[in-house]
Amino acid sequence: MGRGGARAAAIVALVGTAALLAGCGESRHANDQRPQVSTRVSVVIRPDQVVVQPLKIAMGPEKFQEIPQNEDHPEPPLKNSKGPLDVTFVASNQTGTDSKLKIQGSAGSGLESTEPIYANSPGSFQFDLPTGSYTITAVGVPDAKPVHLKVGTYRAPSQNDVLTT
Repeated sequence: MGRGGARAAAIVALVGTAALLAGCGESRHANDQRPQVSTRVSVVIRPDQVVVQPLKIAMGPEKFQEIPQNEDHPEPPLKNSKGPLDVTFVASNQTGTDSKLKIQGSAGSGLESTEPIYANSPGSFQFDLPTGSYTITAVGVPDAKPVHLKVGTYRAPSQNDVLTT
């Protein structure tokens, strides 16, 4: 075997090794649990109060988030059920004043919405909230009474849900 043959053999060996390493499989498998679906919370800012629905989340399976084909089947347990809950707040500012929502945790940690919710307009934002009690206030609307939101320990994967885009 000459110099050209040795070089060709080395290239073939290198390509073969790379193909072997690339074909070892994906680190994510199709039967791994999918992450939880974001829990939606509706917030209405009124001149006299902040209204939140529901007032308690992650207390058990969400009644309105299960699709009918899965309603009689138990949820598979979530392996990492200690983490924070992914919450999407859908807000409506029904005042004449621009506002932000301030979410104050029981431990004193405060999260504030990153963008203002403009007067008479909707807005949405997302937070990861650990288990606990939270007070939600409308910054810039002094007469609006705050409301309390409770986040429980229940976490469910979206394993049984059909995901659509």
